[in-house]
Amino acid sequence: MHGSTPFRPAARAGGPPGQEGPGHPDRRTLLRAAAGGGLALTGLAVAGAPGAGAAARATGGKVRDLTGPAETGRFAAPWTDLGIPARCPDGSMLLVCGDTFDGGGVGGPDWRSPVGLRSSGGDPASLTVDGSVGGGHAVGLVPEGHEGGTTAIPSDVFTVGPTMYMHLMRGVIHRTHHSDLWRSDDNGETWQYLCQWPGDQYGGQFQQKTYAVADDGHCYVLSTVFNRDVTSGLLLHRVRQDALGAPAAYEPWGYAGGAWAWGNPPTTVTAARRWGEICFRAMGGGYALSWLNMAPLDLRAQFFPLPTSNLFTTPERTTVVPTVPGRESGNAVAAPYGGFIVPGSTVEDLHLAVSQWYDARNYRVMQYRITGLTA
Repeated sequence: MHGSTPFRPAARAGGPPGQEGPGHPDRRTLLRAAAGGGLALTGLAVAGAPGAGAAARATGGKVRDLTGPAETGRFAAPWTDLGIPARCPDGSMLLVCGDTFDGGGVGGPDWRSPVGLRSSGGDPASLTVDGSVGGGHAVGLVPEGHEGGTTAIPSDVFTVGPTMYMHLMRGVIHRTHHSDLWRSDDNGETWQYLCQWPGDQYGGQFQQKTYAVADDGHCYVLSTVFNRDVTSGLLLHRVRQDALGAPAAYEPWGYAGGAWAWGNPPTTVTAARRWGEICFRAMGGGYALSWLNMAPLDLRAQFFPLPTSNLFTTPERTTVVPTVPGRESGNAVAAPYGGFIVPGSTVEDLHLAVSQWYDARNYRVMQYRITGLTA
């Protein structure tokens, strides 16, 4: 299950994530069992340091479930998460999902990751799954046998001209051996390996990557440690769009000698914290960053004019807040994570692919529309 560490059910309503509820095994337990054949813009400034309190909150609500037995069961993918949305060169939308199962729930048979689900409509208003890579049976997009509990978790999918790119984190969950980059020249139907990075590069802070495709010929890359329990900086690199598969071409942004500059050793571009999923996009003439914040627990976003803008002082806005099952309304979601920006979004009308997991049959991707970010 999920393309990043899922939320374990709290032992009591409103309890902190990371405590396992009675009868609900955590992600590592489920993945090991499956491997062994068991469980088959601008807002208000935030006072204080990041994590000290909630950011200014936007409004919004659920648009639809994107995955689930009714939505994606016919593609042998009733249980999946992440659903990172990327517009394909042909104008359709590809949702790249994480750990995916058939059968009666999470940990069921036919474990695959990643998989690709398709929406023939490329507009957020018509984002419904009507196909998959593999036809009637969503196939794994890359070789991954899950030996010893390993998996291939997507952290980003994006398109540059006629080519799609997919970044994966490989290894046992939270013990990333390496990350790698793949490309597709047929709208995500087949993928070719490009390159990889060691899991310990920059102290692990280059494991989880997300790419903003700019109009200056570069992609700008933000990265963190892939472990929600570990405090990590947020590093920035740039790479020419014609050199995405060349690790040596990734140029860091850092502070040294009293100044920020490209080519300096990378330093964090905002206060270190415990990060969940991150999503960085060029949008509306500027840039948007969406992420799962761990302390306090919520989904957040920032909007800023340049990739090198000062994120220490850029206001943070809360887009989705956590609640308990049965009390969901508006933008309050039980066990939320993900928060990937849907292409076609604007600051005024932001659509997010939000994942949820709190038991074996409540594991899905949903679409949320967030408004009020410019108030």
